[in-house]
Amino acid sequence: MAKIIGIIVVFASVLGGYVLSHGQLAALVQPFEVLIIGGAALGAFLQANPGSTTMIVLKKSLKMFKSRFSHAFYLEVLSLLFEILNKSRREGMMSIEADIEDVAASPIFAKYPALLKDEQMMAFICDYLRIMSSGNMAPHELEGLFDMELLSMKEELEHPSHAVTGIADALPGFGIVAAVLGIVVTMASLGDGDKAAIGGHVGAALVGTFLGILAAYGFFGPLATCLAHDAKEELNVYEAIKASLVASASGMPPSLAVEFGRKVLYPAHRPSFAELEQAVRGR
Repeated sequence: MAKIIGIIVVFASVLGGYVLSHGQLAALVQPFEVLIIGGAALGAFLQANPGSTTMIVLKKSLKMFKSRFSHAFYLEVLSLLFEILNKSRREGMMSIEADIEDVAASPIFAKYPALLKDEQMMAFICDYLRIMSSGNMAPHELEGLFDMELLSMKEELEHPSHAVTGIADALPGFGIVAAVLGIVVTMASLGDGDKAAIGGHVGAALVGTFLGILAAYGFFGPLATCLAHDAKEELNVYEAIKASLVASASGMPPSLAVEFGRKVLYPAHRPSFAELEQAVRGR
């Protein structure tokens, strides 16, 4: 909701101030300037990034209005870890082999349908449970493996933000390109001597600069920052999973292992000790 309000405030402030100062909204409708700026930005984006990045940025941008990283989400992640670690401690690591080999058929994982949709997270958890079940890796070695994977994951998660930041940085320049082309058109029309036409061409050129700067700092810059925050939130969840599993591999009981994970989470949505204890008891 806050993001939608922010977009409305940007539009209302800029256009409202323009209209109140006796500006004409029709003068801002310059489709050819939009074509130049938007087309150049899209072309630059496609040149700079792998093809898969386009769809990732689009999907994440559409989801920016409703983040899944909520209080309830973190409770579910920690509760799932508690259940699977509790079973492995009571019945042995081999008892969870069927659960981690087919998570869709697992009675434990089936309790968390929202988490099951995240295939990457499920694969992450199951891969390290398999490693732990082998019994051939010391806790510090397991932590080192976690760190290496999280480092590569960080690079991947931050790529959409970096891609959008590049476009945000380029948009003012594309606005200037549109303005320069507008001036070229203006200069070509000087021979006609039509002052109204010349004024219209100059106005269109200035609108190009305006659109480039507004899009960069009013929309694409904030979008890039939002994607960066989303990447940090997602990485934080994996760090909590790492902390819980490493603590379990070090011999901590499940209730204490998930507490390690809880402490890693950002305070904004971190469940309290009592909430986590109540959640795992309820499971």
